[in-house]
Amino acid sequence: MSDQDAGIRAGAETPAWTREQATTVERTGGTVAPVIYPPERRIDPSVHIWDTWLLRDRDGTVAEVDGWRVFFSLTAPSDLLPGKRHDVATVRYFYSRDGRRWHPGGRVFSGGALGSRQWAGSALYDDGELYLYYTAAGEAGETDLSYTQRIAMATGGRVETDEEGLDIVGPWDHRSLLRPDGDRYETEAQSRGMIYTFRDPWFYEDPATGRTYLLFEANTPVPEGSEACGGDPARQAFNGSVGVAESPTGDPTDWELRPPLLDAVCVNQELERPHVVRRDGRYYLFLSSHRHTFAPGLDGVDGLYGFVADSFRGEYRPLNGSGLVVANPANAPFQAYSWLAFDHPEDLLVNSFFGYFDYDRPSLDDVALLPESEQFRRFGGTLAPTLRVRLDGDRSRIVRALDHGHIPVRTERLPESPYEERDTDATRDYGRSDGGSPGVDGRAD
Repeated sequence: MSDQDAGIRAGAETPAWTREQATTVERTGGTVAPVIYPPERRIDPSVHIWDTWLLRDRDGTVAEVDGWRVFFSLTAPSDLLPGKRHDVATVRYFYSRDGRRWHPGGRVFSGGALGSRQWAGSALYDDGELYLYYTAAGEAGETDLSYTQRIAMATGGRVETDEEGLDIVGPWDHRSLLRPDGDRYETEAQSRGMIYTFRDPWFYEDPATGRTYLLFEANTPVPEGSEACGGDPARQAFNGSVGVAESPTGDPTDWELRPPLLDAVCVNQELERPHVVRRDGRYYLFLSSHRHTFAPGLDGVDGLYGFVADSFRGEYRPLNGSGLVVANPANAPFQAYSWLAFDHPEDLLVNSFFGYFDYDRPSLDDVALLPESEQFRRFGGTLAPTLRVRLDGDRSRIVRALDHGHIPVRTERLPESPYEERDTDATRDYGRSDGGSPGVDGRAD
């Protein structure tokens, strides 16, 4: 495969998501999530909730602290137009005993966090210690918002519990962990894309080797005048990658940059929130991406994309041939986003946030053309139904849906239902407006 076809590789060992593979992206009965309707009540009506991640143990399982499980989310006040939420994003936490009824816990950081706002990350609970990784966006105290990004972490906080609930308290020590090197990872000054990316840190320890990694979203530098993408500057600006840092000692505060796991030069500009699940001896790499971040000449969809390899370093192959694992339906193309896959003994589970519903225009930009009242009404701003995805080597298919925001742990059985093949009707619905949520077979959990 030539650089012209596959993009400039950041190290010979970096596999690429190729244009040939991405050309085959299309909705199928096994990849399309049914239409979502609003739940009876949002988890926290006072805030918009979007990118979400779970408190996890070092081995990747959902942590339980004295019987409580926790998720973290990017949030903004719910009286703010949904399209402006990223400009004021703060991290809040929510806790539950059963993974169904979630209680708001408040803001994680009362002050001192790096950046003018915080974007997505991950959370590690290791031998009673909390390690919170996040994206520091912009600079503290800036008057005009900037899009500088660096990977940061907070330590020193603790979890306090009693029979009534759970508190995450400081004080926190914030530090900057990683910045792009300009060689393997593009700096903001080098960027020619629609938006610069160096964000979304995700902790992962390989159970097969014990080696400890931090995955993140980045871009591969493509020098101007290069032959990548046939020399087409328009395609060269689409240069997303899945970056990796490694801890040489296993210390979750000490990291060194390594070559990317995957690049998508000439294919896609944003490979968001990358994370790995090891299942059946294979490594499944997942990421979210938008339709509009695919390079010219490619017709992608807003969805969860996945790749599989026999070792952590790859080489990764796209699931289902194209990489598409979960797609929003054509008549609700922006109903969910920011998918998070986590393992369960019965199936892979996939959580996301509930985005724009009752909205089928081809571009998210058109949301701004709606009256403000409609922009508020059509934004879900809470967790979407959790999907059950069955993995079979290099293939996957959606087999059932749980309720909005249902996060089971490994020791809990999933809702009873006979297994059925997904049909090919990409317009089936789930999540009734009364709060019920028929699964793939049409019956409520």
